[in-house]
Amino acid sequence: MENFFQDVINHLEGYYNSIVDLTPKFILAILVILVSWFIASRVGIFAGNRLKAKMHDRLLAIFIARLIKSVLIIIGILFMFRIIGLEGVAQSMLAGAGISAFVIGFALKDIGENFLAGILLAFKRPFSIGDIIESNGVKGEVINLNLRDTEVKSDSKIIYIPNALLIKNTLINYNSEGFLLQTFTVGLEYGSDYTRAIELVKEILGKDENVTEKDHENAAVITDVIAGGIIQLNIRYWVKTASTTENSECRSKIIAAVLKKLKENGFILK
Repeated sequence: MENFFQDVINHLEGYYNSIVDLTPKFILAILVILVSWFIASRVGIFAGNRLKAKMHDRLLAIFIARLIKSVLIIIGILFMFRIIGLEGVAQSMLAGAGISAFVIGFALKDIGENFLAGILLAFKRPFSIGDIIESNGVKGEVINLNLRDTEVKSDSKIIYIPNALLIKNTLINYNSEGFLLQTFTVGLEYGSDYTRAIELVKEILGKDENVTEKDHENAAVITDVIAGGIIQLNIRYWVKTASTTENSECRSKIIAAVLKKLKENGFILK
């Protein structure tokens, strides 16, 4: 019995000594993480400011700065594992347990996929900050691109779209060199003077100071005849890119002007 208690005491002493030996390493590891996070944050801010000043593409500058910050944090985490002695254990686990690597890879598939998609979006440049895009049933103004998702502002709501969805699915960019395409449809009574209606619409578009015709074609065309003999007149035009609110106000003003003009000239709207 004395030997049993002596073995228990020896094991407890061994655990205590191990904890004492590891405590400085844990404290140092925590300091490494904190210092790495601080340095990564400062370098990220510095790189972001420098890149924004030197690059025309603000979105790409922000993305690269965040990528640099993330890489520095990952390096700090690797140093932390090295300090507490888990580097060899992690390598042994990855080398000896293929199934574990498979499970981990599968679990992180979506995160890695969105990360790589974010890099592709940052360098492929299908849109910039301030552009109006539509994808996956969401239409709004791009306000930010992160490593995992893209932030879109739509009707005063911030919507986060995973980057992989923007790569995989159809993406519509309504902007072209600082101009935004706007469209709407007006229903005319069958038998109306369609040529006159088109002329009136073009007259309204030509008088609006926000509408541009430089290198962009504005149009008013008959697109379809629907049930009840209603003729669909589709109007499309380009305006200078502004905030989402200003774009909505501009569209509203033009629609109101077109409807008023058509009614004043005797057209029956459907």
